Amino acid sequence: MKRLSGFGDAQAAGAAVLRDALAGRAEAYVAGATVGTIVPGERSPETPSLPYVLVRKDTDLPHSSMANARVTLRCTVWHTGADEAHHLAMLCQGLLLVHSGPVIRGVRPGTGPIPTRDPKTGIDLSTFTVLANITPVLL
Repeated sequence: MKRLSGFGDAQAAGAAVLRDALAGRAEAYVAGATVGTIVPGERSPETPSLPYVLVRKDTDLPHSSMANARVTLRCTVWHTGADEAHHLAMLCQGLLLVHSGPVIRGVRPGTGPIPTRDPKTGIDLSTFTVLANITPVLL
């Protein structure tokens, strides 16, 4: 009998990793940060939802076996200032790079952090990608 395998939700796992890792951090630019997988509807500097870290799966990269999947995770950080956005993005990237767990078993750097501006609001943000290896699961 053949067994089917699939892969865990890398996007949700990445958000959970950052949510847990940021909790209790002492850096001022981390204070009040929330992590999610949906673009916030309101993200102006006056809104108390900042800072906000968005974790989204950009792409699945081809794999030759069902023993591994590699996905690109994109993290976008909105903050009240450009420096704060960049610092929080660098911290999040570092936290992901050292993570190994039941869904995401290893992470390599991709791009960034790259500073830019939100096209909707004009506020500063920073974005980066990582390449995450995902553990297979039996279905």
